[in-house]
Amino acid sequence: MEKAGDGRNGHAEGSAAGAAGGGGGGRVRGFLRRHGLVVLTVCGVLAGVALGAAVRGAAVRGAARVAYLAFPGELLLRMLRMVILPLVVCSLVSGAASLDTRSLGRLGGIALAYFLGTTLLAAGLAVALGFIVRPGAGAAATLSAPALALPGAVRTKKETVDSFLDLVRNLFPANLVVAAFRTYATDYELLVRNTTSGNVTLEKIPVGTEIEGMNILGLVLFALLLGVALKKLGREGEDLIRFFNSFNEATMVLVSWIMWYVPIGIMFLVGSKIVEMEDIMLLVTSLGKYIFASILGHFIHGGIILPLIYFASTRQNPYRFLLGLITPLTTAFATSSSSATLPSMIKCIEENNGVDKRISRFILPIGATVNMDGAAIFQCMAAVFIAQLNNVDLNAGQIFTILVTATASSVGAAGVPAGGVLTIAIILEAIGLPTNDLSLILAVDWIVDRTTTVVNVEGDALGAGILNYLNEKAKKEKEQELKEVSVEAVPNSKCEGETAPLVTHKNQLSNTTSTADPESKESVL
Repeated sequence: MEKAGDGRNGHAEGSAAGAAGGGGGGRVRGFLRRHGLVVLTVCGVLAGVALGAAVRGAAVRGAARVAYLAFPGELLLRMLRMVILPLVVCSLVSGAASLDTRSLGRLGGIALAYFLGTTLLAAGLAVALGFIVRPGAGAAATLSAPALALPGAVRTKKETVDSFLDLVRNLFPANLVVAAFRTYATDYELLVRNTTSGNVTLEKIPVGTEIEGMNILGLVLFALLLGVALKKLGREGEDLIRFFNSFNEATMVLVSWIMWYVPIGIMFLVGSKIVEMEDIMLLVTSLGKYIFASILGHFIHGGIILPLIYFASTRQNPYRFLLGLITPLTTAFATSSSSATLPSMIKCIEENNGVDKRISRFILPIGATVNMDGAAIFQCMAAVFIAQLNNVDLNAGQIFTILVTATASSVGAAGVPAGGVLTIAIILEAIGLPTNDLSLILAVDWIVDRTTTVVNVEGDALGAGILNYLNEKAKKEKEQELKEVSVEAVPNSKCEGETAPLVTHKNQLSNTTSTADPESKESVL
């Protein structure tokens, strides 16, 4: 009997060992099934670096050849931008309509405070690092370097007040169809006036124009208001809410298909950018301290400050949260576009991190438009860098102006082509610095802009995670309060049918008071 038992135990142990071996392979397959897209995306970046180095080593240069090499990556960008409009509008309408007015106002207030607070922290960090690292000290010689000169002049003569007025105008687009592909911007006409003394004066008159680029800011505000209006309609608005919900889900299916093309597109985007570089060593050695200071600011803010804010708000591991977002963060690094990263961010944050759809589709489109932590670091660092290039010592008033202007003007940067550089021009004009040194910033913008975009989208994602946690916590507290509600009352024979459903009647108390005065039977409520 003992031998038989030993045999059975040995067979069981062998089966367990075999199952463990099979389980190991199953775990590998399960990991690849869950994280296959992440692995392919990282491999796409590495393959892009190798492809760019190989093509560069083969001396295959020229603008036409680079354009052909970048064509698969261009397709990726076009597909991602294709779904931005329906994704932003439908997700915000359905998100605003699915939340009650009280929750919408509370979450909106928390989101606004988070966006402004983190952007102001980012701007302050950049200014502090600028004074510590001093990237512009001793770098004035690069101003005359012929290799750094860029063809054409940068148009930076826009008045600061007009930039902020354009921001408000874009919040209220006059034509929603036009807002889908064009943005309002102020231009100027010079009017020649002859004075009575015979002198000629030039007067700059602001003229409204439309420039290429989707007015996401106006579309976001309209979608939010439309969602709230449909919620207020009640039953009459349910059909239209279901339409936007279905449209949104169909758009997410398209996004899931596009995501499998991301590794291929990223490979060619990275490879073409490496081939396109002219003299990377000159740029890095001449502007190395500026590049280092900017990327260091992005690393500190994105790797330490934002995770600490998330941990302080949720008491959860922020790096585990970010681990589920490797694909959109890699996409942000390759595309340098917060808007193009939005589809993959929504998909991954819902599927990998379990964020409520109502939260993610409400807050992420807004964050992609108004929350620009990385851009604030980039812009403030550039302002300090140019001040140091021109041997200008910034005073307290100028530093305060940099912080406020960068925080406020970063809101509208997403909808304007080269919005980051134009915002730097606004900051420089606000503190009285020359804007002709922006060509140096443009020369290395493609390097710094990648980490800038990563920090931008990371801030949006962590903000959505914080809002999701606070919303879940509020729901649990509300459910607990409802469970604990037990109002003791004496049933009133005159109005028994009108007693509130949460009222708990005590039969014992009813029996003891049955012979008492009828007035004593009135409800304690």
